[in-house]
Amino acid sequence: AGRSGPKVLLVQVDGMTYAALREAQAGGALASLRAAPAWTGGIAGTPSAQPTTTGPAVATLLTGTWARHGVGFDTADQRIDTARTPTLLAQLRLRTQPYAYRTGLVTGSAVAASLGAAADVAPTLDARVDCTGDDACVTARTRQLIEAGTDLTLAEYTGPARAATDGLAGSAYRASVGATAAGVQQLLDAIARRQANDPQEDWLVLLTADHGLDAFGTATGSQSLADKTVFIASNKTLPSLPAVNDAPPADVATLLQAAAATDLAPTVLQHLGALPALDKRGYDGIALQAATAVRNLRATAGADKASLVLSWTMAGSTQVPVKVYRDGTLIATLPAASTRYTDAIQAAADGLYAYRYTVVAGDSATGVQAQINYVKPATLSTALLQGLAAYYPLNALPTTDALGASTMAPWASDAAAGSLVSDDPFVAPYKGKALRVDSTIKNASGMSGYRLLQGTDVATDSSVTAYTLGFWLRTDASCSQGVSNGGTVIGNKNYTTGANAGLAIGLFSGCEIRFNVGAGGSRADSNGYKLSAGQWAYVAVVIDKANLRMTGYVLDPALGTQTGSATLTTALVAQLGGLKNGIGFNEDGTGLYYQRETSSPRGAMDFDDFAIWRRALTADEIASLFKSAQPLSTLR
Repeated sequence: AGRSGPKVLLVQVDGMTYAALREAQAGGALASLRAAPAWTGGIAGTPSAQPTTTGPAVATLLTGTWARHGVGFDTADQRIDTARTPTLLAQLRLRTQPYAYRTGLVTGSAVAASLGAAADVAPTLDARVDCTGDDACVTARTRQLIEAGTDLTLAEYTGPARAATDGLAGSAYRASVGATAAGVQQLLDAIARRQANDPQEDWLVLLTADHGLDAFGTATGSQSLADKTVFIASNKTLPSLPAVNDAPPADVATLLQAAAATDLAPTVLQHLGALPALDKRGYDGIALQAATAVRNLRATAGADKASLVLSWTMAGSTQVPVKVYRDGTLIATLPAASTRYTDAIQAAADGLYAYRYTVVAGDSATGVQAQINYVKPATLSTALLQGLAAYYPLNALPTTDALGASTMAPWASDAAAGSLVSDDPFVAPYKGKALRVDSTIKNASGMSGYRLLQGTDVATDSSVTAYTLGFWLRTDASCSQGVSNGGTVIGNKNYTTGANAGLAIGLFSGCEIRFNVGAGGSRADSNGYKLSAGQWAYVAVVIDKANLRMTGYVLDPALGTQTGSATLTTALVAQLGGLKNGIGFNEDGTGLYYQRETSSPRGAMDFDDFAIWRRALTADEIASLFKSAQPLSTLR
């Protein structure tokens, strides 16, 4: 049954970790497949970020895109936005000559079945089978589709995900992985029989997982290393599939150099000869058959707030020209091996603007969704000199208060956690250096970070009825310190709990910033502010003691201005001084936050132009700090 020619089997195993696959292969299972680590979930702090759960993973499998496919949860109401991100099934339907491709989908989870049954997806399938919760059914029905000569067969196993709830080290999980491997092997055997009967059949087999799991076998949905790590295994040698047989990456930055789940859809289409022209591809990944690999395409706002800086990496055959497209229009042709381009944006007014970029090099093309909080040139308000209590340009070491009213140094003299980076948030001619505080640099007791000590603390000075803290902040490229219990951006308290006395600004999952004050029991919080990972944002908190109000500000180059507030009490105001031991940077008021909170990863945060005012800055004054992209020192 069926026709000769290219055919694809694409299998997703929910709950199978890369480590479990490697262990199974070491025992002789699935020996014909070449496996490599891969990643999923998009990139934290960017428009691509999506939960590392099954629903978004299935949508990515079908579309080759991250969050813009529109599926954010595992619920039955979720639908792929096919107008924005057509599925690979729809792309195959465009091919009618010399014959139309036949496709089949066998699902093992309710969410995958629901996505496949949607009104705009189901008509693109010739066969659709719901085997929810029954892996034996998945094997049997998938084998039938293979034997019938279906050109593209997609199958989903779920047994390992169910067994993982008892822990990854348990016998139930290992048995389930073994059973799934045996089921997949039956499918491989069916393919081998077809090829023996018809050598003209050219089968591509791809095996992957929906997402990773934590040590307890739980799908947390977070951007942690464990949750993001999946795999891609193939029966063919794929030139742009790196790290075959390598051990799992030790950190997210290394993981992001691997293949991505978004590579699967274009790889399938390439094998079937149905991949769109390079400049017409809307995928966030690349076809792994490509000789040139364009990866890690990122778009960040320029310091001028009026440009987008594109960056990417290249591997394989790199000596080829690079073309850049914005919303489908060619805007630049760059020399061979180029990995960076700055796109000057022309807009009529301040506001949020979104663009779709595609970078093409050789036989490879990948895309990224970009957003910018466009700002026309602005000037810094001279009123910002009024009430200035402390000011650190943070462009030289040792750090010095320009007003001489405070000191700032590493928490521990034997843990020099500070260094200077050259790409600060300012525009020419104001560009200089910024302070990087790296909490991985610690002493024997685990103490790290920086500490600012005021001569007279505005938090406890009774003559100060309101004060403001403001500074530029940049996380690493994936907001890696936001997972688990989160990271401390600044704090004068023991931040193990927000109820402890004092003030803290924290970084949490999804690049979320939270403002917190506590009184040793009660607390007030203003949450939900978002950062763009790896980009400079201006962060400020206004404490109005007299009017019992905390107001937070995050001005982000891609997400715009976010502000919120929380009501304080006299008890909270009385404890604003926290431990009265200074303000920690990338640490709390003890210098030992990461030593206590061992599940919160250490890492580097960048700071610039830190200032304290003895008054409440207005929203316009804070906006001018962000929009002008010039340091306070230019006013002095």
